[in-house]
Amino acid sequence: MAYGESFLSKVIDTNDTGAFLRYDIRAEHFPTEAERKAYRFIKDYADSNGGQAPDYRTVVAECAGFTYMPEVGDSFEYMARKMRNDAGKLRLHSFLTGRDVGDKFTELSTEEFATWLIEQTEQIRSETATRSKVGTDIKRDTVTFLDEYRKRKEGTSFKIWKSKFPTINKEIGGYLSGNVYTWYGRSGRGKSIFTMEEAIEAAAQGANVLVWAMEMSRFEWMARAYSSISARQGAVNANIGGVDYEVGFENRALLNGKLTEEFEQGFEQFLTEINEIIPGTIVVRAVDDIDFSSRRVRDLEADIVATKADVVVIDPYYYMTYEANRSKTTGGDATETSNKIRALAGRYQCVIHGITQAEEVRDDRDDEGNRELRPPTRAELMKSKSFLQDSALTIGIDTLDGIGIIQLNKGRNGGEGVTLEVVYMPNYGLVRELPSGEAAADQFKMPF
Repeated sequence: MAYGESFLSKVIDTNDTGAFLRYDIRAEHFPTEAERKAYRFIKDYADSNGGQAPDYRTVVAECAGFTYMPEVGDSFEYMARKMRNDAGKLRLHSFLTGRDVGDKFTELSTEEFATWLIEQTEQIRSETATRSKVGTDIKRDTVTFLDEYRKRKEGTSFKIWKSKFPTINKEIGGYLSGNVYTWYGRSGRGKSIFTMEEAIEAAAQGANVLVWAMEMSRFEWMARAYSSISARQGAVNANIGGVDYEVGFENRALLNGKLTEEFEQGFEQFLTEINEIIPGTIVVRAVDDIDFSSRRVRDLEADIVATKADVVVIDPYYYMTYEANRSKTTGGDATETSNKIRALAGRYQCVIHGITQAEEVRDDRDDEGNRELRPPTRAELMKSKSFLQDSALTIGIDTLDGIGIIQLNKGRNGGEGVTLEVVYMPNYGLVRELPSGEAAADQFKMPF
């Protein structure tokens, strides 16, 4: 059936040229040149006549080959769906039987060809997909809202994963699934450590955690994680600078294979108990993994699906393979990547922690040249402002001589401007918020 001619005829009969816009019908959705010519004529006529459609006789006279279909009973929605489906099949057939497919198959590797093929077919799919409804009507869709509300009440629709740092939980209620959280600081200040702590905290709550560690080897990440997890258990008593602490196995000793025999036995025993300590899972994709050469958003999506990730850590954003800069603007590749990462969080209802760099500054030293703790501001968010815009919360960090500071810089759900101090001794797995006031002085007498 000629759904294109039927659609055009109904537009004429009902004087409803707005149907083209409502159902996103464009010239490429019509299979014949006569239909495309009639479509363009009706559009041009409406533009010049206050949105009115021309008389059917005028269209037939002006557009040779167009057949007018009187009294069409099918709905616009039904015909639009049929038209877009037919247009999609024609485009797919033309593409798959065209010369480009054979040429690309010959010149590209299997992985590159598969990637290119997916991109091309996805573009055709998106351009011919049917849109029957726009958004949500807040008056008519109340049942949908109540259904989601009840799911949230029961904890089956979304989750909040608590932070390791009590102040963050107090200010924003924890990390809400479907959101992106961006951590940033100047080079070498502990961004990877802080996000690792949050990854472990989520796994301790039962989350499936996926870590893309693009700066750290697998062994190094695991050694740091084992130090942190064992510190939570108070596996080792250590005197540091004259102060006694319950800490974890020393990270440097793990990295160098130099635990004492006693600690080595204790460490092996600790590993046998880790399933009880961490009920969730942590899957690490590290920089030295042989199969970790492709780092695009679609690869991240595949890993999220495979691991059923509730929480994701991207360390850092800028070591991903950025998406194509379709806007041809400065930073457009990072913007496209940031937008797609934000979409992933929503689509799979996971929490995504991402890392980026802050601008280096010269005003973090006192009059004597000693560096002071100074978390970066929003304006110092480096690499791309898109990560600031797409994040529910941006978190600036700084560390110095066993102390760290976390500042909540941009909070969609509150907390903006709040700072908290932490004891920061990652070599012993000890990264913990300092209590405020007198309790802090009594509990943590820092030896520095």
